[in-house]
Parts: sequence; structure tokens; C-alpha cells
Amino acid sequence: MAMDPLEERLNLEIEGMSINQLNALGNQAIQMGLIAGHGYHQGQYEILRQGQAKLMTPEAAMQYLQRLIQSVSEST
Repeated sequence: MAMDPLEERLNLEIEGMSINQLNALGNQAIQMGLIAGHGYHQGQYEILRQGQAKLMTPEAAMQYLQRLIQSVSEST
């Protein structure tokens, strides 16, 4: 069954917001010195930390970065 054009547009906008949020979290983690880099690689999200490349889904990457930033924020 074909998706309603309005529903499809809404889904694309939500996906775009998630990508923007993930990018902002990654940039924040870089500024805090927690990771060396981040971005999409081979259909997954890659986080460079402590000399290792961690590949995960965008959802898992968002949770990982949120926990990482929160753990450092709570310890200061």
C-alpha cells in the first residue's frame, strides 16, 4: 500500500530532525574531547573513540552519545 504524500513528507522531516540531533550530539562530544570523530559509514553510524571505530545504528549512536555526555556532565 502506498504511503500518503503528507505522511511520507512528515516521516522525512522527522528523520531529518533525528539526523540533525545526532550530528549535534556528535559535535558536542568532540568539543568535550570525548570522541575524535563521527559520521555515517557504510550505512551505519561511526564513532571514533580511543583509537577505535564503533559502528552502530543511528538510534544506538544517539543513545551512546547521550549517555557518554551525561556521564561526563554528572561527574563534573
